[in-house]
Amino acid sequence: MSSSLSVYLLDVAATRALVGSGDDTLLEVIRDNYGDDMARDDDYFSDEIERGAPTAYEALSAVVHGGPFSEAGQYAFQYGYAYRRLCSLTGSFLPNSNFTPHRGAWLAVVDQGLKALGITAVSVEAFSHGGPPAPLPHTFMPGYGEWTPDHIARALEQFETAQRAIDASGQAPPLEPEVLEAVTECLDWMRCAQARPGHGVVGFRS
Repeated sequence: MSSSLSVYLLDVAATRALVGSGDDTLLEVIRDNYGDDMARDDDYFSDEIERGAPTAYEALSAVVHGGPFSEAGQYAFQYGYAYRRLCSLTGSFLPNSNFTPHRGAWLAVVDQGLKALGITAVSVEAFSHGGPPAPLPHTFMPGYGEWTPDHIARALEQFETAQRAIDASGQAPPLEPEVLEAVTECLDWMRCAQARPGHGVVGFRS
């Protein structure tokens, strides 16, 4: 079974602040822009909705109003996908051709490639481990993670330091071409964020 990674460039703090904001205008904007998408999701999750899961719009409304959230933990995934919609509205989708689709331990493999180039401040595998920000219920699907501006600045410093050492020695780490391509894509995400003060990168794995 394959997985996908959705990655966005955005102001992480500003997007987090939308949770519990009670902004009904925002809800209407999202319904206008993503109504068809939410209808498709409701059709896909129709069995779960029949058993008590919130619809896509109900989940989105709960996220924006800070609750109420379903007490049935198995339906927490709807709030994770609702938060992804907030991120897609407030942020910019970043190219992820090396990560969608992917199988198995690919994210861990790319992390090893990052480490080989001296980068330990960020991790793509972290995009699959966390859940959406509080007070949203924790969910394993979709997975969620953040690279804050501080994390990104540190990661790029680590990369530059490692590159100077590689240039001095004339010996580059022996990365497989597909791993190097994925690492390069990660560096592109970080450079896009660095060019936008206050912006970071968030990722959702599903």
